[in-house]
Amino acid sequence: MPAMSMHDTKNLVYFASSGKKDRPTKEPLSGKQLSQLLEILAKQAMKERTPVLGDLESIISDSMKSQPDCPDQYTSDSNFTKMLQDLGYLCEKKKWLTGKAFLEIGNKILYDVMSNLDPSDFGLHETDYSGNGTITMDSTKKFEPGEDIKHLSTPHTILNSIQRLAGQNHNVSFPLLLNPDDLEEYETLEDVRTAVVYCIDLSSTMRIKLGNSSRIASAKKALWSLYTLNTKFFPNDSIHVIGFASLASKVDPRDIPFLKTFDSNDSFLHYTNYQAALKLARKILNKSLAQNKRIVLITDGQPSACFVENQSQKDDIISAKPYSNLYTPKQSILKTIEKDRDLNLDANPGSLVYLCYMHKKVDPKIENRTIIEARKCLNSGIEIDSIVVSDEKELLQYVRELEKKLKGRTYHIDREDMDRVLVFDYLSNTRKVFTKKQRW
Repeated sequence: MPAMSMHDTKNLVYFASSGKKDRPTKEPLSGKQLSQLLEILAKQAMKERTPVLGDLESIISDSMKSQPDCPDQYTSDSNFTKMLQDLGYLCEKKKWLTGKAFLEIGNKILYDVMSNLDPSDFGLHETDYSGNGTITMDSTKKFEPGEDIKHLSTPHTILNSIQRLAGQNHNVSFPLLLNPDDLEEYETLEDVRTAVVYCIDLSSTMRIKLGNSSRIASAKKALWSLYTLNTKFFPNDSIHVIGFASLASKVDPRDIPFLKTFDSNDSFLHYTNYQAALKLARKILNKSLAQNKRIVLITDGQPSACFVENQSQKDDIISAKPYSNLYTPKQSILKTIEKDRDLNLDANPGSLVYLCYMHKKVDPKIENRTIIEARKCLNSGIEIDSIVVSDEKELLQYVRELEKKLKGRTYHIDREDMDRVLVFDYLSNTRKVFTKKQRW
């Protein structure tokens, strides 16, 4: 049987079209609509009681219906959570923001902050130490006497020598006799590194209102934008986050939106222990090779707790106050709280914590232990600054007096612009890479 030609169309059967078209699929989300959805996710993530993924659909749908420019097709039968999962912004976890969503929302927050900053506020930012020229560039320059010969460019140096000899009508032969003017070196960047630990207060009073938000929400939003700034523009710097109340824990920066405050139901963990935060921050920074090390304490309350590290300290407290509240965290309770909040509380088994809340005052024992820990940080070359998120004059005065002893600075926040303050502060305390050819 002869083979049929591939182009033979005699046996093809044609059907007339009815003229009807399939129902078009929904238009892809516009940039503005996606931005609105991400803004909704950010607000929900930062709530004190974060909704589970299953509850997000109705929350997002109700919020989108209130948007005047949202097409009807997105408010009738949309599955927003499925849509956001397909786009890579949501995942089926307790902390449902993906890394992609975290960074894009952070970029939006940072953009809003930077657009409100006056460019004249920034110039060449000072630090305590200059860099060591540790980053080598492709460009070269004439070697200057006294500089490190490890950056010498052999190919350029040899070429300079050959060109000099040829220009003088000398024979070029090896080995070459080099002239000091032949030497050429690679340019380097001054690599000034900074390591900062932000200690965010998670005590119960951080829930108090601050403008249209709360103190904790404003602090989280500020840290979110700051971490984005660091990731985008200063990757050689390191930013660490500590959440603290009676105890302290290192926090994964991408968990910032989901941080929660403690309350009286959390086994005495809702007090404010500056010492715990400073101690853990010092432990982190002592491992860093950065030239500039700094702790920024974000708090709304005076210290009301400290560690009791030996029998002598315990006897000293009891002799002054026989009915003092000395608290030993139960490991079983701590493990439950750590699992629920994804924390790793810095407390050794058997740790003893002295708890003493005094209205608008600080217990002398707690104040003393706090200052001792702060001075250990200073002796390790670590600066300490404070951001006070409160309108209480007594707290502000206490922190100012503390910073005088530590030669640090205090920022007072009584509005919702903490993100602007933190970004400005970080930029004004960080000088980055520059050479003779580069300027900020």
